[in-house]
Amino acid sequence: MSKVWFITGTSRGFGREWAISALERGDKVAAAARDISTLDDLVERYSEAILPVVLDVKDRAADFAAVERAYDHFGRLDVVVNNAGYGHFGFAEETTEDEVREQIETNLFGAIWISQAALPFLRKQGHGHIIQMSSIGGITSYPRLSIYNASKWGLEGFSQSLAEEIADFGIHVTLVEPGGFATDWSGSSAKHSNDKDEYADVLAKIIAARPSRQGVLGDPKASARAILKVVDADVPPLRVIFGEATLTTAKRAMESRLLLWDEWSAVSIEAQGHAS
Repeated sequence: MSKVWFITGTSRGFGREWAISALERGDKVAAAARDISTLDDLVERYSEAILPVVLDVKDRAADFAAVERAYDHFGRLDVVVNNAGYGHFGFAEETTEDEVREQIETNLFGAIWISQAALPFLRKQGHGHIIQMSSIGGITSYPRLSIYNASKWGLEGFSQSLAEEIADFGIHVTLVEPGGFATDWSGSSAKHSNDKDEYADVLAKIIAARPSRQGVLGDPKASARAILKVVDADVPPLRVIFGEATLTTAKRAMESRLLLWDEWSAVSIEAQGHAS
């Protein structure tokens, strides 16, 4: 049975590739973007199977209106993908209040608003799948991406709790956690704070270490094939990592955390006030 998707951030990158993959197999897509002229070629190719929706996810009222429009147009919503977002580069001390708010409101609040908007329709249907675009930056952290990490770690916590809240309604939640892919995430999509001279040496170290951290970039088209397997699964995962090197990085991050907890376990027990 074909599915109806609502996808944010479809002008490029993952959102566009996932929309195309869904449309190619006969699904229908409400494709949200701030500039829907970027979807003209898809409208020409897929006609009535795609509904372009102008949307800035930071606008909560617009989010609710967009989801309702998609539901009314197609008659149901099966997969809701919160993909809209970007990376902000800057040391914590460098980021301005406006930059922090813009990052959190886009990457985190936007996903919360869209999820809230979709839930009444998914509950009424008795089924649905919310896909949250997280990141390896939602599992571990990187210097000069503290605000981005904050947005993705927030999304992880929100989504895990959400999954428990709505499971009895037949609604699934999946956090997709990609690493480096051949998108423009660190290019034209990214935003940057003004550099502070005091961090010049730290920045130089980060740049010098970058080649050793970067593996082969993933193919967004391959990720589109992978996401179809996730949404078609009878029991979809709460979390799925996209990228072989990313999987290794995530495992090391979890192992490091466990080792640290074990190292300080005596203090953890002492803090409780009495032995168990």
